[in-house]
Amino acid sequence: MAPVSTAGKTPMSSHTTFSEPQTAIVTGASRGIGRAIALRLAADGFRVAVNYAGNAASAEEVVQAIHAAGGSAIAVQADVARAEDVQRLFATTLDAFGRVDVVVHSAGVMTLVPIAPDSLDAFDHVVGTNLRGAFLVLGTAAQHLPAGGKIVAVSTSVIAKSFPQYGPYIATKAGVEGLVHVLANELRGRNITVNAVAPGPVATELFLEGKTDEQVVQLGKLAPLERLGQPEDIARVVSFLVGADGGWVNSQVVRANGGFA
Repeated sequence: MAPVSTAGKTPMSSHTTFSEPQTAIVTGASRGIGRAIALRLAADGFRVAVNYAGNAASAEEVVQAIHAAGGSAIAVQADVARAEDVQRLFATTLDAFGRVDVVVHSAGVMTLVPIAPDSLDAFDHVVGTNLRGAFLVLGTAAQHLPAGGKIVAVSTSVIAKSFPQYGPYIATKAGVEGLVHVLANELRGRNITVNAVAPGPVATELFLEGKTDEQVVQLGKLAPLERLGQPEDIARVVSFLVGADGGWVNSQVVRANGGFA
């Protein structure tokens, strides 16, 4: 059994009118956008399952930050590309909190390679995590969420730019958006919303890796707001989508990108 950190039971605030606090699973929550989403949802009053693939120390830091603010959280290791891991992620969360109301799928990888036969290994790796992982997480969420549940997947606004060497990444994220629209229709009548958030360039380790300072500056200037997004910018949009005010938004891709695309 992978390591799991347990938490207290006192939420930071009441997010809804439910008689008990709601629970959110956030995949890829040990760093970057996923970390910001986990912290924001905890601040909104959710009990949070902080999923991570390999960085247990970073996931534990997120859990401890939530505890320090008076919230409830656990850290759960799971590789989203492995069906048995995803099942264990949901089972562990249910054992700890008794319910799963919100699932935010943020886990992802990005490898920049040209579209060429020599890039096939990198392509398979990106597809495994980004697309297979989304299929598994979203599909498992659909099995467990009650009426009123919310599912959000993280896509990317770079789909509209078609930058060289982004082929595998863009292909997988376009696939994720397709899954969101189809799943929303498959859940017809169950009162569960399914949406995606598509960030533009955001100052995270995933985005900055492999880029020169000059490239980062150039990308930051592309949006009319002339800055890189921050993980908290995306977390605010997710908070809206999974909160009461976002209840009428369904089967949509919200391009949170400062006008980037």
